[in-house]
Amino acid sequence: MDVALQAQTQVSYRAVFQDTTRFKLNPFLGSFQYGRISHFIQFSSWHKAHPASGVSHRVIANAAGRDYWRRKPKRMSNSRSSGSYPKRFGTKSPAGTSTQKRDQRDIEDKKESESLKSSDLAEGNKTVLETKVDSDEQWEVEVSQENKLEEEETDEISAEIEKSSSVREVSAVAPSDQGVKNGSVGRLSKNDVGDDNVANGVTSKGRDKKVIKSNYNVTDKSVERLETQKRLAEEASLKLKLEIQARLRREEIERLAEESFSRGNKLFVYSQVVKPDTDIEVFFNRSLSTLENEQDVLIMGAFNDWRWKSFTRRLSKTGFKGDWWSCQVHVPNEAYKMDFVFFNGQSVYDNNDTKDFCIPVEGGMDAFAFEDFLLEEKRRELEKLAKEQAEREREAEEQRRIEAEKAAREADREQARKEIESRRQVLQELMKKAARSVENVWHIEPSDFGGDDLVSLFYNRSSGPLARAQEIWIHGGYNNWKDGPSIVLKLDRSEKKGGDWWYVKVVVPDQAFVLDWVFADGPPKKATVYDNNQRQDFHAIVPKPISEELNWFEEEHRIFNKLQEERRLREEEKRAKAEKTALMKTETKERTLKRFLLSQKHIVYTEPLDVHAGSLVTVFYNPANTVLNGKPEVWFRCSFNRWTHRKGPLPPQKMLPADNGTHVKSTVKVPLDAYMMDFVFSEREDGGIFDNKYGMDYHIPVFGGIVKEPPMNIVHISVEMAPIAKVGGLGDVVTSLSRAVQELNHHVDIILPKYDCLNHGKVKDFEFNRSFSWGGTEIKVWHGKVEGLSVYFLEPQNRFFSRGCIYGCSNDAERFGFFCHAALEFLLQGGFHPDIIHCHDWSSAPVSWLFKDHYMHYGLSKARVVFTIHNLEFGAHSIGKAMTYSDKATTVSHTYSKEIAGNPIIAPHLHKFHGIINGIDPDIWDPYNDKFIPVSYASENVVEGKRAAKRALQERLGLKREDLPLVGIITRLTHQKGIHLIKHAIWRALERGGQVVLLGSAPDPRIQNDFVNLANHWHSSKADRARLCLTYDEPLSHLIYAGADFILVPSIFEPCGLTQLIAMRYGSIAVVRKTGGLNDTVFDVDHDKERAKAQGLEPNGFNFDGADDAGVDYALNRAISAWYENRDWFNSLCKTVMEQDWSWNRPALDYMELYHAARKLS
Repeated sequence: MDVALQAQTQVSYRAVFQDTTRFKLNPFLGSFQYGRISHFIQFSSWHKAHPASGVSHRVIANAAGRDYWRRKPKRMSNSRSSGSYPKRFGTKSPAGTSTQKRDQRDIEDKKESESLKSSDLAEGNKTVLETKVDSDEQWEVEVSQENKLEEEETDEISAEIEKSSSVREVSAVAPSDQGVKNGSVGRLSKNDVGDDNVANGVTSKGRDKKVIKSNYNVTDKSVERLETQKRLAEEASLKLKLEIQARLRREEIERLAEESFSRGNKLFVYSQVVKPDTDIEVFFNRSLSTLENEQDVLIMGAFNDWRWKSFTRRLSKTGFKGDWWSCQVHVPNEAYKMDFVFFNGQSVYDNNDTKDFCIPVEGGMDAFAFEDFLLEEKRRELEKLAKEQAEREREAEEQRRIEAEKAAREADREQARKEIESRRQVLQELMKKAARSVENVWHIEPSDFGGDDLVSLFYNRSSGPLARAQEIWIHGGYNNWKDGPSIVLKLDRSEKKGGDWWYVKVVVPDQAFVLDWVFADGPPKKATVYDNNQRQDFHAIVPKPISEELNWFEEEHRIFNKLQEERRLREEEKRAKAEKTALMKTETKERTLKRFLLSQKHIVYTEPLDVHAGSLVTVFYNPANTVLNGKPEVWFRCSFNRWTHRKGPLPPQKMLPADNGTHVKSTVKVPLDAYMMDFVFSEREDGGIFDNKYGMDYHIPVFGGIVKEPPMNIVHISVEMAPIAKVGGLGDVVTSLSRAVQELNHHVDIILPKYDCLNHGKVKDFEFNRSFSWGGTEIKVWHGKVEGLSVYFLEPQNRFFSRGCIYGCSNDAERFGFFCHAALEFLLQGGFHPDIIHCHDWSSAPVSWLFKDHYMHYGLSKARVVFTIHNLEFGAHSIGKAMTYSDKATTVSHTYSKEIAGNPIIAPHLHKFHGIINGIDPDIWDPYNDKFIPVSYASENVVEGKRAAKRALQERLGLKREDLPLVGIITRLTHQKGIHLIKHAIWRALERGGQVVLLGSAPDPRIQNDFVNLANHWHSSKADRARLCLTYDEPLSHLIYAGADFILVPSIFEPCGLTQLIAMRYGSIAVVRKTGGLNDTVFDVDHDKERAKAQGLEPNGFNFDGADDAGVDYALNRAISAWYENRDWFNSLCKTVMEQDWSWNRPALDYMELYHAARKLS
């Protein structure tokens, strides 16, 4: 339905908006079948604000008038009086004088009164709206309506509209510059709506709808004009509303300014309640400030304790009473507090007596939520930086690849040129010697031929060693056998006279300059007698060859392409191998970390197992296996980042019973900036008895945090280091542990004596670093990289380390004591600040007490000393003293730590003594990338790989090439290694039909001679099944580890042992005596299933307890029987042991826990 409101008397806007009432006309936008209709009909009370004079209006709404669409709508104007108008209010100013306007209105009023007498109104289609505006009363609106639409008229209109192609959807109300919307009153002028052109029907509730009837089409131009008029009206109305709001706002601010001034407040804001993501206005009274005499006033501020979105604004004078200045500030969505000061743009400030001004922001983030927001922002920024860095690295790698490819192309091109030059010279010499025929031996018909020609080669059998041959064959080629024997044909007997002639028809190769051949009594691999021209071969020159230059050009191009293809295949194979190696390393580390997290599941574990920043995690604890067993309550005390998190420790939580037996549980939220979760348990909220893992605390790594663990600075002081100064396992530990810790993003340095027997070939970037003096001796310092590690070499000028050896001098204790003191002096004078100083065995034990006595309080106070016992059999006195002075002490396996716990030099220090198993270097001992074995293999092809290695080992050592159980023994021949058990095991393995390979030597000449005699015995009696190699041979050791089925380690005592770990890396099954580290790493397939399960492992070998022949027999017999009787099971066991991780991945994590525990000590 269309509604047109026509005012009979001109409305005074000032009178309307100074009325004491408020009314509101809300629009109803409805859609009828034939067009859009806008209704604004609902009135509401207008707020009393100002007195007004009474004005009466009579507003008529006509319903009918089929000629509505005939009249062209008048152009609208937005001219209005000064003042503020609500939205959709406006005035219309036709062109002409005010008198002309009044006359025009009189004429139009007359026309309208005539239209009210029309037959349409007489028939009752009339709507009258009486509106009276009074200063003391609300507007009263009386609505009366009687209107019916006949069904025939509706159908008629529908038919007409369907016929019209120019009809568009239009508003049923002719827009006026005095519309009514959202609390605004509008007025429609007769100039815009014709006398008889308004059809309108209204119920008292404003909801009845009527259909406009029209017999005429509406043009596009008319529609556009209506839409423009409507838009202009809405714009004017909106501006009017905003002006009214601005006036009311100003009045409110004036009131606040007067109140603040009267109370002596120098500051207020509008709106008074500050909310996020809004604009506020800050008002500042200069007269009450230190800035009262300043010409300029500025505000400088930020949000959330000055940590978010700083700003500076200039204030403007407002004109309010009290010298008020103001400016607008946008409050961001993340704000919970606004902090600011005022200043003059230079050096004069009003900072609220040094406390700064602050305003709380309500309804948004709190401080903790903002912290999380900042962390999330930082995470996104770090991700962005990481992507950018990755892209830069990718581009750099691509550039390196392009440059390397370019260099490779040039190298291949140069190689092709050199090869062609060499071939050319050889061929030229050959062509000088080549003939067209040899009388009575061979000739070619026709004699003048070229490439691709078919010729007959004749050979006189009686001229050479094939005179009695039944068959004659030619094995031929060209250009000095360029493509090998490419011509192989059988000759036929010829009818030619004058000899025993045979012939064959041959197609001459198109690139041939010289033909090469020999004659034989059969084809290749079957011939026994040859005529090769007395080892010179036969050569015939080609009389009509192709262009020589073209040939060599094409040949060079062919060689170049071949070299390029070969290089491409090599690089693809290398790249694929590197990718698989990296993948296997990653998978192994993931399995090891999971094993690490589950290693204490009988005491504590989490759900989920992998803890991620920003997530909830539940900690399960079993007090039954701890000092809190039987306590009525268990309290959980937690923090993050090694107890250094910004929020500090969380409040203690009383743990609740879990569903799984004796466990209790607590749930915590992991912050986004966490990299480690730390916790202990207590019996009461206020403490009491604690379970803190014997002073180590419980720690679980957190993944995905935006903060990474800060690197620790670790220095190893050692007299051995593999591979440049290695005697025993100590050197392997120093290098491999340092590499593993460095891979965890910590900084590691090693200090080592500069021996004159040092293997300099393994040191990269070796250069002089500095000199310093200590103890009256100049000490030169050198620096280099060994296995990617930073190493400082100390060279005292007293020649202590110019003895041609590492150990074995009469003054070893003096030499190494001097080195230890010099190393600490170097750290001090060099400005190092290590967190951990790690020393090893008796040789560097003096570091512990020298540090405490001379350096701890003189510049190296940050450091803590960790001491490791590799073998208690040597230097017990020094080891005991180091145990006293060190902050933490370790040995190389858990079982060995228990075996020596009763020793008098160890027993008093058990509170700081820990057993951590050694590992092996997975890069050195890697069957997938081992250059000393014939076939690379991993766990998925372990059977094929080991089979090939066994064949190669048998061939190298002259053993019988049969599939027999092969026992390998790789050891130093000492009493510690159980040499009497080794001798018996050799006999037992041979007695069971197996093969035995021993690699090792004895430092004791008597033991060495004993094994020489044993070797002679077995080599003479079992030459095809036993081989004893009494020397050191690194490549052979790799082949034995890969080719053997079993590796025997029957040590009497073994602090750790690496042999069994390397064996498992290569898929060989370890047979060991249960002692020290052998017990901690080899779990018997028949007896240790539960013990292995507790470590997150599968059984992996065979072991025995005793130190006699019966013990060896028990383990070795079971092993060999399994090989014979169940090969499928045995092969699966080889695969299992290969997939177990015995690298430094796990020990490095244990050592880092120990380092952190040492740093906590005061």
